Amino acid sequence: MLQFSKRLVSKGVRATLAVTVYLSKSMHMEPTGPIEIDTISDGYDEGGSAAAKSFEAQQMNLQVVGSRTLHSLIQRLDESGKPVHAVIYDGFLPWALDVAKECGKLGVVFFTQTCAVNNIYYHVKKGLVELPLKGPRVSFPGLPPLDPSETPSFIYILGSYPAIYNMVVDQFVNVEDADYVLFNTFYELEKEVIVSFEIIF
Repeated sequence: MLQFSKRLVSKGVRATLAVTVYLSKSMHMEPTGPIEIDTISDGYDEGGSAAAKSFEAQQMNLQVVGSRTLHSLIQRLDESGKPVHAVIYDGFLPWALDVAKECGKLGVVFFTQTCAVNNIYYHVKKGLVELPLKGPRVSFPGLPPLDPSETPSFIYILGSYPAIYNMVVDQFVNVEDADYVLFNTFYELEKEVIVSFEIIF
């Protein structure tokens, strides 16, 4: 996300990178750098995610407290003369789209993993592939036939990492409502998968 922010700034777009309060304390950004850094809270401002009772609790708190503090950050930026035009959010935080819409902003999801792996997550979330995966081969649009063991472990061994499973497939819970969908890739690398996503979105 930081590298993407730098790319936006190089094109003349002002970018504010929002990080958690706890994470901001460990960052070493130049105070006069081209990217503005601001904070939201995940409810663990002092201890970070290590202070949470569980990964699930941390994710729930991030959504509840993060939604509220992101909403406040957008309002504050608007009122300071630096209006927000779009909220570009990591796909792992789909609740940020709801905040963007509440604030009347464009919501842009940025998937930081490859199109190929997100293709698998998407088809799992939408119920377009039967779980548990049945071999010897499984098919996903834009990908060659795969052995089930070639898919992410929490898909292949269903129930092995339930919290991670929920986080990765829930990236697509509201993706159809996003104004734009961005992937961390380039066309020549994943052409077939990109084309299959173009049909969906």
